[in-house]
Amino acid sequence: MARSKRRQFVLLGPPPAGGSPQAPEATPLGSLRSVRETLAAFNTSSDGSPSEGATERLYGPGMSVELSLGTDPVMQAIASVNDEPTAWPVLSRLCQTHHWRLMDIESGRIMSW
Repeated sequence: MARSKRRQFVLLGPPPAGGSPQAPEATPLGSLRSVRETLAAFNTSSDGSPSEGATERLYGPGMSVELSLGTDPVMQAIASVNDEPTAWPVLSRLCQTHHWRLMDIESGRIMSW
């Protein structure tokens, strides 16, 4: 059986007021603390190991999310999806609830809900 390819998405905040949902410009996702809390509500959090360098990796259903520790507020995060059927409902609900958007790194396509 072929192993599915890991896909990466950029988590973006809502577009600026009056901006297009398809534009890459975005408002912040929130403070580092609030983004951690938001992701934790969607079963995505640290596994307890120390952060490596300037990023922190949080683990969730079928995915991991990398946050930059050097930027507060958080402008974007990288979601690496390794099990789409498991991760997609979580990511779509997260984005719907918080008006976040996903940009597919390969195609540049921005998805909003």
